[in-house]
Amino acid sequence: MTNSIAPAVTSAAALALVTLDSPLPRGDTAVATVQVRKPKAGELRGLSLSALLNLDYTALETLLPRITIPTLSKQDVAALDPSDLTQLGSEIMDFLLPKGAKAALSPSE
Repeated sequence: MTNSIAPAVTSAAALALVTLDSPLPRGDTAVATVQVRKPKAGELRGLSLSALLNLDYTALETLLPRITIPTLSKQDVAALDPSDLTQLGSEIMDFLLPKGAKAALSPSE
């Protein structure tokens, strides 16, 4: 029996596209958009959920390289405009909130 690793299938709900206010320079080009993928539990190892929900810089610096496309390095995270770091952190917060909590936060129609 062979052990093959199938590529992960990611639904649209598990991805968020963030347009950076200040694109990150990469060689001759610049990264203007970053996809953030919903983290799996294992990708949260060593992190505090409360730190992520509080947009703690150290927690975001650790998690973002694990779940961004293109992959942002710790140096990239350090170079982000604060508004871009907040946008990326907000997407992570959205992924971490349970459906019930999101429903409670939504205004009633």
